[in-house]
Amino acid sequence: MADQTLTDRVALLRVGSLFSGYGGLDLAVEEVFNARTIWFSEINEPVARIFSHHWPEAPNLGDITAIDWKTVPPVDILCGGFPCQDVSTVGKMAGLKPGTRSGLWAHMAAAIDALQPDWVVIENVRGLLSAPAIRANFEGVHDEQRNIANAAPDGATPRDMERDPWHLGETTARPLRAAGAVLGDLADLRYDAQWIGLPASAVGAPHPRYRVFILAHRTVSHSTGIRRSSRGRELATGESTPRHDCAQPPDHRPCLARPEWVPTFRGVREPVEVDRGILRRWGRYAVPVTYWTQIIGRPAPAPAILTDATGPRPAPAFVEWLMGLPSGWVTDARHELTTNSQITALGNGVVPRQAVSAISSLLNTWLEEHRPRSSDRAVNPYQAVVDRTGVETGVAGS
Repeated sequence: MADQTLTDRVALLRVGSLFSGYGGLDLAVEEVFNARTIWFSEINEPVARIFSHHWPEAPNLGDITAIDWKTVPPVDILCGGFPCQDVSTVGKMAGLKPGTRSGLWAHMAAAIDALQPDWVVIENVRGLLSAPAIRANFEGVHDEQRNIANAAPDGATPRDMERDPWHLGETTARPLRAAGAVLGDLADLRYDAQWIGLPASAVGAPHPRYRVFILAHRTVSHSTGIRRSSRGRELATGESTPRHDCAQPPDHRPCLARPEWVPTFRGVREPVEVDRGILRRWGRYAVPVTYWTQIIGRPAPAPAILTDATGPRPAPAFVEWLMGLPSGWVTDARHELTTNSQITALGNGVVPRQAVSAISSLLNTWLEEHRPRSSDRAVNPYQAVVDRTGVETGVAGS
C-alpha cells in the first residue's frame, strides 16, 4: 500500500497473487487486510507489465503450472481469480475439470496446500454456481467415484447438515457444481470457507457484473503435519523464473503513488442532481453515470472510439472508468498495450470497490462468528485478526 511502510506499528500482512491481471483483486485484498503484495503470477506478458508497473517490488513467478512452490516465499493471504472461460454463462460451460482453463483451479489448490496461508480469497463469475465440475483424483486417492450419484442410501435422513439451497453438492438430478468442487477442495485442505455473490451495481457501478467471492480461513494454526500425502501430486512441469516484466530494475522504475482506493462510500441510494448537459449526452444512462462519477471522483470519458474503417468500438478509457480504476491504470501508454489487449485485460479484471465490499462482508461475518466469549478469549483467533488487520465487525468497508 502506497501510504504505509514496514516500520508501521503492525507489520503488513503478505499477499501472494495468482492469475493477477491488472491487480483489481489485489487492491481490494490490500485495502481490507492492511496488506502488501510481495509476488504475483501472471502468464500474459503484456498484462503482467501493468501489474509490475504498479507493484514494482513484486516479482512475477510466471506460469502457475511451472512454479515450484517449495521455493516461493510464504504469504499470509493467497488471492486469485482462476480463469473463468469454462464456467462462464457466456462461454461453452465446459465446467471445472482437468483439461480446461478453469481446471487451473487444481494448481491454485496445490499452491494453498504447499504455502498454507492463513487466508484465501477467490473471485470468479456467476457461472461458478451452475457450471458442472469433476474433482480430479490426486495421486494416492483410489476412490474413482468422487462424483458418485448417490452419496447417501435411499431413504436416509441427513442430520446436522448445512442446508444447500443452491444445490452445489452431488445428487442424481443436480451433479456437482464448480463452486461445490472449490469449496470441497478447500474443506479437504482444512479451510473454513464462506462465499457471497455480488453485482457491481451494489456498490454504485453503472453495470451489473455479478461476481462470486470466496473467503477461506485456515482452521489449524500449525498445519505442517496435516498436509495429506494423497494431495501430494506434483502439478508443476518445471521451474518458472521470477521476473519483473519490464526493462528497468524495480528500484529505478518510475511509479506513481497509488491513491486511496476505497474512500468513504457515498450511498448510491441518495438522490442526485443530473446536469442538463450530462442528460443530453447520456440520455437514460445519465443517472447511473452521475452516481458512479460522484463515487469515483472523475467524469466519464467518451464511451467509444469512432473510426471510418471499423466503426464504433468500445473505448478502453471508458471501460477503465466503468471498473472504477484511476485514469491510466491500464491505458497508460507506458504499458505498451494495444487497444485490444487493454479491452481484454479490463474485461478479465475485478472492480476493486465491488471486491472490497464482498470481502469485507465475509470477513465481518467470520469475525462475528469468532468473537470471543469471556471464557475463551485466550484461545480465540478473533483478537489476533483484529490486531493484524485493524478490522472489527461493522467497521470494514463502512
